[in-house]
Amino acid sequence: MKTQLCVIATAFLLAACGNKADKIGEASTVFNMLGKNDRIEVEAFDDPDVKGLSCFLSYAKKGGLKETVNLEEDASDASVSCVQTAPMVEFHESVVTKPRKVFKRDASFAFKSLQIMRYYDAKRKAFAYMVYSDKIVQGSPKNSVSAWSCLGNVANRSNVAVASASVPATTPASQTVGTCQISQ
Repeated sequence: MKTQLCVIATAFLLAACGNKADKIGEASTVFNMLGKNDRIEVEAFDDPDVKGLSCFLSYAKKGGLKETVNLEEDASDASVSCVQTAPMVEFHESVVTKPRKVFKRDASFAFKSLQIMRYYDAKRKAFAYMVYSDKIVQGSPKNSVSAWSCLGNVANRSNVAVASASVPATTPASQTVGTCQISQ
């Protein structure tokens, strides 16, 4: 009975540690006789501080027997792209000014991880998302960046007008810039 409770408790703890990402799909790259094939996986996640902005991440995943026993080390190859997924993007400028790790997943048993950092450019009202991998001893210089601007859809005036009409009037502590509702 105690063993069953320990197994259930461990399962709940592991589930709680998972990323808040949705798996979108995968593409097989190398056939493995034992275990899963090597593949590229695609996941989507929402930035926790920027409502209406979602990022899509693709990364290499090593399969085979090592993955079955959780001893694989994934390659440092990854890419990120972020897009607007709501009529208006809303955020507090004071919260996003400091760089923040918005995503992290393990790329090996204990020593390597894949991370996405968010940077905010207040002058251009734009976000940059950088994906990279790190390792305790030596990381990798491989990285990818995606940039998104509040002013990116301003040329499409009909979208901005619709977006502005669906947002309540700005308060003294907030402003509308392009497709963004920015609170101070």
